[in-house]
Amino acid sequence: MFRRRKISKVLTNGLLVLYMLSSSSGSFAKEGMWIPATLKAREKDMQAMGLQIPVDRLYNETGTGLNNAVVLFGRGCTGEVISPQGLILTNHHCGYGSVQGISSTDKDYFANGFFAKNQNEEIPCPGLTVTFIRRMENVTDKILNKKTDTLPENLRDSIILKNILATEQEFKKITHLDATIKSYFEGNQYWVAITETYKDIRLVGFPPNGIGAFGGDVENWMWPRHTGDFSMFRIYADKDNKPAAFATSNQPYHADQYFKINSSGYKEGDFTMVYGFPGTTQEYISSYELKQVYNISDPISIAARTRKLDVWSKHMTGSRENFLKYTSKRAGVANGWKKWQGEVKGLQLNNVIAKKQAFEQSFRKWAEQQKDNEQLKTLLPQLKKEAESVDNLIEQDQYNKEAVLGIELIQQGASFENLINCFRLNLSKEALADTLNKQIKGWAGFYKNYDSATDKDVFISLMVLYFNKCAAWMPEYCKTEYKNHIQDIAKWANDIYGNSMIASYDKLKAFGSNVQPADSSKLLADPAWRLYDAINTVRKQKIIKVLKDYNSKMRSLNRLYMKSQMQMQNKQTFYPNANLTLRLAYGPVKGLDPDGPAKYSFQTTLGETVALDDSTSDIFRVPKKLKELYRTKDYGRWGVNGTMPLAFLAANHTSGGNSGSPVLNARGELIGTNFDRAYEGTMSDYYFDPSRCRNISVDIRYTLFIVDKFGDAGWLIDEMDIVQKK
Repeated sequence: MFRRRKISKVLTNGLLVLYMLSSSSGSFAKEGMWIPATLKAREKDMQAMGLQIPVDRLYNETGTGLNNAVVLFGRGCTGEVISPQGLILTNHHCGYGSVQGISSTDKDYFANGFFAKNQNEEIPCPGLTVTFIRRMENVTDKILNKKTDTLPENLRDSIILKNILATEQEFKKITHLDATIKSYFEGNQYWVAITETYKDIRLVGFPPNGIGAFGGDVENWMWPRHTGDFSMFRIYADKDNKPAAFATSNQPYHADQYFKINSSGYKEGDFTMVYGFPGTTQEYISSYELKQVYNISDPISIAARTRKLDVWSKHMTGSRENFLKYTSKRAGVANGWKKWQGEVKGLQLNNVIAKKQAFEQSFRKWAEQQKDNEQLKTLLPQLKKEAESVDNLIEQDQYNKEAVLGIELIQQGASFENLINCFRLNLSKEALADTLNKQIKGWAGFYKNYDSATDKDVFISLMVLYFNKCAAWMPEYCKTEYKNHIQDIAKWANDIYGNSMIASYDKLKAFGSNVQPADSSKLLADPAWRLYDAINTVRKQKIIKVLKDYNSKMRSLNRLYMKSQMQMQNKQTFYPNANLTLRLAYGPVKGLDPDGPAKYSFQTTLGETVALDDSTSDIFRVPKKLKELYRTKDYGRWGVNGTMPLAFLAANHTSGGNSGSPVLNARGELIGTNFDRAYEGTMSDYYFDPSRCRNISVDIRYTLFIVDKFGDAGWLIDEMDIVQKK
């Protein structure tokens, strides 16, 4: 959609290629994921860009900081508290799995949406949690305990683990809260997070897919976006406002800290912040490790998931029951699939491997000058040697994981192995039956969202890829079965899915209801388990141990490489890689137009969404009520001059895990909810290009409009604190 500038083949001097660093001025000011407890050091820079509140308001240890309004939502998203009654705002796709668990063909919340009319209608979401970060503290001295980098890695790791466990227990005893310690800067620093996790979380609002997932894979990781990617939940607590398991007697969590909502909008250039839990970045790795991502891992994952998604889409289109079974799983698989495509393209457009190589050349020159540290001279050669020694194994294992173990039936082999192990416990017949049936009963959730016919087609497609790419690596069992079925994978699939107990929950339950101690042979002969066992055995014997040793060596080398980079560039301010801990990023509202003005610069509107309406498409079908609201311009107090703002761009450094993060203005007020990055900008997990890296957010006015006018849930608006001050 945009004109793309040509990439210069001329590299700058490596010392100037500070692609991994944040500077206090210039275009790099937008890069960085900062630990909230260190924001005081960033205050002048943030104020120069527009911050209007003290950074102590964003984070402090007295309980009055806005860190107490940000939560880790589930296992890998962010949410924000937006009312005194524990109302949580996050992304639609972050709530997808929980909503699938409470949906059915009779209660199809994906097709129809859900907005509670009062708190009594809010729906419990079993297993869903939210976690607050009450305080963070640098505990490096307690963990490293002045141990040198010359200790053997195993000894060093054991000492560090012992110190971590002891320090966590110390903090738990003092605070009466949970404490988790994680490493930063590749093990050169350690921080503790004092946390509080709430377990009674209930669904409040969830737009239908025609709003919350509009555009599907086509628009995912792209700009412009027209997706109202939000959902709402509520935290419930016991009578003392403390975490508790679900109980009807629980009350909405009372929040002392929550985000005020600013509905006055923004303009390009306005200061913004993103507060949340970015998942994983690798900004400081060597070119040798980046090549593994660019040449091996990403391309293989893309190829395998393309096949899986094609099959799933076909079966989901033909059956609403299959749609409900696979919609959450498909969203998760597709998210990585599209992201990796953008990542590869962005790394290519920016010539990132060459830029890293230029930096490494400068590092070598610097290392030669460090006469008192000979180890520095061998650091990059060691990184190169170790990385290149396992390239072939990484390729082999990526096909194992994405192709063979990407088949649901074969994935279940790991659980099936637990059944086999029960026969090795010498249990009585009654005890054996009881143990087996408890395990089989625990599989009910898997089969609720599983379709054998769909998975069989996935098997055929992925095993064709595996046989085409891995003939030299595959186990003898695979070669034999291929020949036994006259080199026809479809016939092999019919055999496995027709005879495997794993393919049928009814067969498993029948086996468990009349099990005999000698029946282990039936399990051992199961064709799906035999394929899983063959692949797993090869992985254990030839791959996993080697890669484990490799990863251990690379952790040590990368720790030293990180430390050395910081020594080499000691005038720069480094930020740690993302590790699913609380961070704050900041940058301006800014369009994506590296070559000049573009049709879509920094904002989209509802009108553009309606223009894309296609009644024949599941992903571009606009709900009838939304079209009527647009036709009559019934936007309530949320519209602007006859339009309804929908999504916007800013230049904040985000990653996976920032889904659902609050996007704040200069006064710390909520103006949007982060949900995506622009396509080539997904490479920001490895390299931040200020001309291309953008985070995409739902405009809070669109969220309020959908809640108010589409969801008829104005009672939720009433409990929010909404300001309109520019």
